[in-house]
Amino acid sequence: MQSEATKLGKFIYYLKLAVSGKEKEFTSGSINKAIFLLSVPMILEMLMESIFAIVDIYYVSRVSVNAVATIGLTESMITLVYAVAIGLSMAATAIVARRIGEKDAEGASKAAVQVIFLGIAVAFVIMIIGILYSKELLALMGAETDLIEEGYGYTKVLMGGNMTIMLLFLINAIFRGAGNASIAMWTLILSNGLNIILDPIFIFGWGPIPAFGVEGAAIATTIGRGTAVLFQLFILFKGYGIIKIRFRNLILDLKVMFNLIRISLGGISQFLIGTSSWVFLMRIMSEFGSEVLAGYTIAIRVMMFTLMPAWGLSNAAATLVGQNLGANEPKRAEISVWKTGKYNAWFMAMVSIVYLVFGSQIISLFNDTPSVVEYGSLCLKVIAMGYVFYGYGMVVIQSFNGAGDTKTPTYINFVCFWLIQLPFAYLVGLNLKAGPIGVFWAITLAEILIAVIAVIWFRKGKWKMVKV
Repeated sequence: MQSEATKLGKFIYYLKLAVSGKEKEFTSGSINKAIFLLSVPMILEMLMESIFAIVDIYYVSRVSVNAVATIGLTESMITLVYAVAIGLSMAATAIVARRIGEKDAEGASKAAVQVIFLGIAVAFVIMIIGILYSKELLALMGAETDLIEEGYGYTKVLMGGNMTIMLLFLINAIFRGAGNASIAMWTLILSNGLNIILDPIFIFGWGPIPAFGVEGAAIATTIGRGTAVLFQLFILFKGYGIIKIRFRNLILDLKVMFNLIRISLGGISQFLIGTSSWVFLMRIMSEFGSEVLAGYTIAIRVMMFTLMPAWGLSNAAATLVGQNLGANEPKRAEISVWKTGKYNAWFMAMVSIVYLVFGSQIISLFNDTPSVVEYGSLCLKVIAMGYVFYGYGMVVIQSFNGAGDTKTPTYINFVCFWLIQLPFAYLVGLNLKAGPIGVFWAITLAEILIAVIAVIWFRKGKWKMVKV
């Protein structure tokens, strides 16, 4: 009894420590403890992001099937923004974590400023395109005329405000690299908490605020993320942790900038390959009609609810790899990856069972149109078949990125997504008339292959030699 009370007390102590908002180095001590302290706030952070996706789709599904399909098409385009943001954030996490491991806080702060400059520049270009060509972008994705007229406002607002997405990703990556995953978590709680409150107000109207419909979801999201970015900048400039941005840092440092670009190009290419393949998958799905597309969109949003915590564990592995390589502890970095991968695989196995058993009931919570439920639940069940592989694979892939080796995952993604997934989806889904299930199996096959190839390549150990 005494032993159980002691264990519970220790768990509560570590839980408080994990969300305390203090930077920690993870280059010595218990690896399991390090995984716990890093992954708890990262999992909570990603859970908040997935709750945001679920809330959005819940309210928008009350508007119309076209509104849901609009989100699916726009999100598939906005993933290109995510690709750039995630690519840059991988470079930020890798360099900041390596500098922290080397005890170089000033170098970490310089890297933080340069990555923010890069993010602002890229987001500005995307903002102009999104504002001027929202209708044309939806048409390019195969949207029907009535969908474009109802949904182009959503696309315009979300892409026009993409800078909030970009900076939210990048600054949280800086915090994670410094070992302060809890600040990133609190930032997402602020952002998504505001979104949950504002979503129904702007979608359905309230008092003097008119009902914007699906466009209201984009307005709520942009306000929530924008507020969170202001909070992030306040923390960075006030310097509550190791990283503090001073006015003398607010200049272009070409050496640091080119190092960031060098590393991030691999990361950007890696995610552009992955996300652009999702754009083409969405284009293929649009051939089957708005109801099938709506079912697919809801299923993807539901899966994000479980993939985000898994990404949290993966990000923890990336930070552990970066800091331990900086401290010249490659063996400890490798052990951290295998342990984190095992925990993630177990988590994904439990999720897959839930999807296989309750797929139809889950989709019907969002939309009870029979064909939407049918194809949405089918999507959940087929993709869940590869979840265990996906869980392990995403940890290994992120570990390459944490080491600064963004090229290896890029090659793996290119082969699995572009040479296998897309041809399989097009051939089986459209040419052989298998329909949406052909696309779903293409996704599952690609994710299994990514995991297998990543593990084989990781064992070769070349990632330990990467300099950043």
